[in-house]
Order: sequence, then C-alpha cells, then structure tokens
Amino acid sequence: MSSRTATIIGKIFHPWGDLCKNVPARKSVGGETPLRSELFSSSQMEEHGKTLAGIHTLSGDRAPERLLTRLAENEDVLLDVRDLLIEVVKKNFRITPAGEWLLDNFYLIEEQIRTAKRLLPKGYARELPNLKNGPSKGLPRVYDIAQETISHCDGRVDPENLSSFVAAYQTVTPLRLGELWAIPIMLRLALIENLRRVAARIAINRIDRNKAEYWADKITEKAGKDPKSLILMIADMARSNPPMVSSFVAELARRLQGQGAALALTLTWIEQQLSASYLTIDQLVQSENHQQAADQLSISNSIGSLRFLSAMDWRQFVDTMSAVEQALREDPAGIYDKMDFTTRDQYRHIIEDVAKNSKLSEWDVAREVIALARQIAAGNNGSDRTAHVGFYLIEKGLTELEARAGVRSTVMNMLRRTGCRFPLQLYLGTIFLFTALFAAGLLAVIRSDGIDGPLLWFVCVLSLLSVSQLSISLVNLFATCLAKPNMLPRMDLSKGIPPELSTLVVVPTMLSSAENVGHLMDDLEVRFLANRDENLRFGLLTDLLDATEEKLAVDEPMLLLARQRIESLNERYREKGDIFFLFHRSRKWNQQERIWMGYERKRGKLGELNLFLRGGSGSGFSLIVGNAEVLSNVKYVITLDTDTDLPRDSAWQLVGAMAHPLNRPQYDPAKGRIVSGYGILQPR
Repeated sequence: MSSRTATIIGKIFHPWGDLCKNVPARKSVGGETPLRSELFSSSQMEEHGKTLAGIHTLSGDRAPERLLTRLAENEDVLLDVRDLLIEVVKKNFRITPAGEWLLDNFYLIEEQIRTAKRLLPKGYARELPNLKNGPSKGLPRVYDIAQETISHCDGRVDPENLSSFVAAYQTVTPLRLGELWAIPIMLRLALIENLRRVAARIAINRIDRNKAEYWADKITEKAGKDPKSLILMIADMARSNPPMVSSFVAELARRLQGQGAALALTLTWIEQQLSASYLTIDQLVQSENHQQAADQLSISNSIGSLRFLSAMDWRQFVDTMSAVEQALREDPAGIYDKMDFTTRDQYRHIIEDVAKNSKLSEWDVAREVIALARQIAAGNNGSDRTAHVGFYLIEKGLTELEARAGVRSTVMNMLRRTGCRFPLQLYLGTIFLFTALFAAGLLAVIRSDGIDGPLLWFVCVLSLLSVSQLSISLVNLFATCLAKPNMLPRMDLSKGIPPELSTLVVVPTMLSSAENVGHLMDDLEVRFLANRDENLRFGLLTDLLDATEEKLAVDEPMLLLARQRIESLNERYREKGDIFFLFHRSRKWNQQERIWMGYERKRGKLGELNLFLRGGSGSGFSLIVGNAEVLSNVKYVITLDTDTDLPRDSAWQLVGAMAHPLNRPQYDPAKGRIVSGYGILQPR
C-alpha cells in the first residue's frame, strides 16, 4: 500500500482529524471532472467530427512524451482508490454503486493497464502528429479524438458512433495510417483516464461522507445523553468548517432526518449555511443522487468499452477508415482487394515510409502509385504484372515511385539498395576491407617494434587469419541490421481455393508394414480435416522398401490395405469427385546399388506425378487409387514429408502465395532461367 493510500485511509478511519484539508485524493482530482459532455447521436457525432477537424491545428515540433507518465499516474491513483475501497468494505462502511463497479471489475482495469503499457512503447506517441493549441496542446491529435469520442458518449464506445465520427473527421482532414492504428490504444488510455477521474471523485466523496457519519454519530450520542449540550456539539462541528458539498450534506441528512426535534437543529444550521449559496438540503440530496447515478453509468460504460476494445476487429476498422486503402483498391490490375490483410498492410506501410521521407502525404503517395500502374495498364491492356500497384511498392518499381515522390535518400536506404543489387560483392568486399584495415593497423604496430624479415611475413599471415574472423562477425552483425525480411505477398483464399488454382497435397513415403499404412492414412485424414476445401485434394506417393527381389510376400496385403483405406476415406468424405488418392510405384532394378528399389525414390515419385498431372499416361505408377479425372485441372502441388503436419488453413495460404502475380515465375528463354517470381516455394 502506498503512503498516499495510507494517508487517505488513516484520515477516513481516524476518530478525529481534519478529513477535508490536505487530502491527497482531493488534490489529485483538482479541476479534472470525468470525461462527460453533451451526449451526441450518430449524426451529431458526424457533425462534431467535422467541426473538430476544422479546429485542430498541428504542431511541426515533436512534443515530449506525456502519455506514459500520465498512464503511470492514473495507475497509482486507481490502485490507491482500490485499496481505500477495500478498507471501507472491511470496516462495513457503505460504498456507492460506482465504487462497487470499480471493485468488482478492477481485475479488468489492471489487465487493460498492462495492455496499454505493452502497446505504448517509449517514444511511440512522439511519432504521431500533435496539437499546437487547445486543451490537448502537445498531445497526439488522435488522443484528443479519443477523448472527444468518450466525452460525448459518456464512456460508451460503439462501432457505429466511432466509425461515423472518424469518417466525418477525415472528410475535412485525413488521418495518417499510424493514427488510425493508434485509435485503439488512445481510446484505452482515455478510458483509463476517465476511470481515474471518477475513482478520485469516489475517494473524495467517501471522505466527505465519512466526516458526515462521524458528526452524525457524535450529535446523536450527545442528544441521547446530554441534550442541553447539543448546541455545543453543533458549535464544534461549525468550528471544524465542514465541507458544504452534496456528499457531506446528503449523508448527514440521511442520518439525522426523522430522528426527533433535537437533531433537527443541526439540519437547520446546515440550511442556514447553504442559504448563502441559494441552495437547500433537498437540492444537494438530489444532486448527490444524480451524481452517484452518473458516476455509476460512467464506470459501467468505461468498463464495457474496455471489453469492447479487446473484442473489436481493428483490422477491418482500419481497412474501412483508411483513405490510402480506398485509393489502392483502384488497382488497375484488380489484384489489391483480393489479397490478404497482411499483404495489404505491408503495401500500406511502404506508402507510410515513402511519405515520411518525402513532402507528399500518404494519400498523395497512394495516388502516385495508382497513376504509375495505370500508365502501364493502358499500354499493356492490364495484363502485365507491372500494372499491379505492388510492383511499385515491394518490387523494382519502388525506385521509380521514390523518384516521383522526391524521397530523401538515407545512408541506410542506399546501402540496402546496393545490397539488393550486388549482395555478394558488397558482402565479400566489406569483409576484405575490414580485414585489410585491421591487419594494416596490426602490422604498423608490429613493424614499429622492429620485427622484419620472414618473421614479419609469418606474423602477417597470422594477423590476416585472426582479423578475418573478426571482420566476418562484424559484417554479419551489420548485415542483420541492414537487411529487412519481407513476407511474400499473398492472395486471400480464406473463403475457398478457386477451381483454376486447384491443388494436390501429396506425401512421398514408403510402405513398410500394415501398422505403417494405418498411420499414414490417419495422418492424411487429419491434414484434410484441418484444410477442407472443394478444390484441395490429398494423396500418397508410395514406394516399397528396398529388397533383393522385385516382389515380396508382404507387398500385396499392404497394397490391398492401402487401397481399401483410400477408398474408405473417399466414401466417407465424398463430395464432388474423389478427394483422396494413392499413387504407387513398383520396385525397379538398380544396377549400381544391385538392389530392387523405387526409381530415384522421392525425386522420382514427384517427377512421375508432375508428368502425369501435365497429361502423361501415368505409366510410371503401377497402381492409382481414386478417380484421376478430377486432377486434370490441378495447378499446384504441395509436398509434405511424412512427419510434417499441414496446420489449419495453411494450405490456402501457400496457394495464395504462389498465385500472387508478383510471385508467379517469369521465364526468360534467352537466359534459360526464371528471372522473377518463384517456380518452387519452400516455407520455413
């Protein structure tokens, strides 16, 4: 328990003391009222968004980090109030409904504070545009938007109001991508701020009510034992300068009203004190009831909104609100909106980086990308991969985009480009340069010591060997800092693999026993259940174990069992044609190894399968189980080892990567090789 908490609790339960002066909770809230303004409907939120966008003026300077400091302060106050309320409950004192809500849901508040700390790294807020003036001067613009959202909804955040508010704001001033992604964390910080302000009021009101209970007990006791001295007790209360606030007056009135004429004298004195402010006891009682109801609503709405923040799909929110996203959806190749979220987000981050290093806004950069793609599409009827916006964001066209945007090149970017164009030369050249520099420095020191002749040459060789290892380590370290791994772009096939991208998943393996056959079939079924799709089929590519004879007695029973299991799976899961297949090869004589075995084993099986899928007769297989006619339109083959799983929904992701136009292999007949894209992908 902090010292501040101990001070507050001590003042609450100490039999006497000035409970209202120098109370830390009262100082902590100061003039900070809960984030509560006029409640707006969805249409009113839209109008307010436009108005707010016109008022906001951005500062060109970076403001100091204040949100993390404020979050730490909010946590301290909330923890103090939590401890205070726990002590109140232990003493069997009555707490308000807002206090009960706070205590019952404090585990969620603590969880959200931890989440806020994790999602708000040091320096993050400084990267966001901050306001030049107004109550939120020096704070991120998006934080003020979050506070306005909470203020005019009394802590209740719902998708409709939030979306309409942000969309209306952007009709006047577009928000940056970083700001859109920051909205969830800023809402979380603003809700925690709101909870802190309400909690501080709960603590102050608890102190005021406790003082009212203290005087009510003293006055009631004095009226019962010595009614003549009651006037002296009231005088003592008057000299203590009690707070004439709603919480004190309402609690004192609740304890004394209807208790007899003697106690009515105290309430008469209270009425006289309030008359100077043109107030009455009934008015303050009504005000206290209203405030307690409002605080309870603010607490419940804020806690409900914290739950909402964790449950909402913010990716969809950013997709809907982002002006850059809407611009890129005009992709002339018609590819962008068919990609998965990760790829689209990767494209948007490139635009964000280009905008940061140029004088153009993110929206302007997106329009430049569309303009470049349209130029190519107009000349090539949109059939070229260069008509896709991704070519100018993650491919060779990025250089052209940066030139048109006037990007200021940094040393790191120049090194990255050089490394991409001449990776081997840059890597080896840097190693040789470091080695020469280090070795030259060592030899200069050695020669200064008078070493010469053959000994000098011997030391020179040793120095080169030693410093070369140091150079390699340093270059590898620099390379890891310089190189940025990029995920391959991918189409979104989560709703199903289309017929033109039909895929066959095969497992090259060997049949060794009946038990082995059972395991293979069970694993094949599990892979299917994790990746069910109308245009995804599964098969086994099998050989028999090496043997000294072409056929063994155990071969036929194993093949029969494998055939029966495949047919059983097809019967169980039959939809449009067979789903499971068995491609089996017989042993062939290997003259070099002097043994009967499957021709070229794994590579041979895959070669025979590809030949068959391309229209071959399939003569390389001695047994094919399953109606192979449905395989005529198979475009991709996913190959798995026997001990390799196919995790849930991973098949469409692999197919989506291969199907992306930037990953499709481009064969150059002159060079006799693939010059861009991929013929084979091997995920790690």
